[in-house]
Amino acid sequence: MTLRLERVSHAYDGRPVLRDVSAELAEHRIGVIGANGSGKSTLARTLNGLVLPDSGRVLLDGLDTRRHARRIRRRVGFVFSDASAQIVMPTVAEDVAVGLRRSGLRRAEIDARVDAVLHRHGLSEHRDHPAHLLSGGQRQMLALASVLVTEPEVLVCDEPTTLLDLRNTAVIERTLRELPQQVVLLTHHLDTLSGFDRVLVMDEGRVVFDGAPEAAVTHYTALMSTGSESPAPRGGRP
Repeated sequence: MTLRLERVSHAYDGRPVLRDVSAELAEHRIGVIGANGSGKSTLARTLNGLVLPDSGRVLLDGLDTRRHARRIRRRVGFVFSDASAQIVMPTVAEDVAVGLRRSGLRRAEIDARVDAVLHRHGLSEHRDHPAHLLSGGQRQMLALASVLVTEPEVLVCDEPTTLLDLRNTAVIERTLRELPQQVVLLTHHLDTLSGFDRVLVMDEGRVVFDGAPEAAVTHYTALMSTGSESPAPRGGRP
């Protein structure tokens, strides 16, 4: 299974945020880093059709997000930085179950899957609690569980630890590392990328480096210190 971006460009109100981005995303763990406003969040949203490019294409195994967004979203889950943007139901169990409403599963099967994902992610004792009473870390774990219960093949996470303290950040990061799914992680926590297969560095709407984590972090650090793209190589990626 492969996500492919082909010369993707996008603008908001005439302001370019993605500029001719091409990449093939097939590795198990892929990081995306860049300053605020670099285009990384828009790039992430193109991967499951939340944002459709103005030009170019985003494909999942040949399926185009313009024509097959619903099918792609069943396979590519998305976790936002603010869990409040995802939690839509009153209780924890209801919020996890909502993603299975159109799954065709029987009620007993839905309940079993909900209970399993709550247990796996340490939320069982909060099953019938109001979601808004959870701590920040628990809400983010709930947002993650509500996506994982649908069993996506890819998980795109847009800075999921931004609003969390160090302890809860570590819990979320450990959870993401242990998932069987392909993970595309946007983060400002550079240490998190250790052991990843690949990291993209974005600047002014372009991928300016694509390679191993250590080299990517070095490139990004130099970029932030100089304010312009450093001369490091792109790592040989398409």
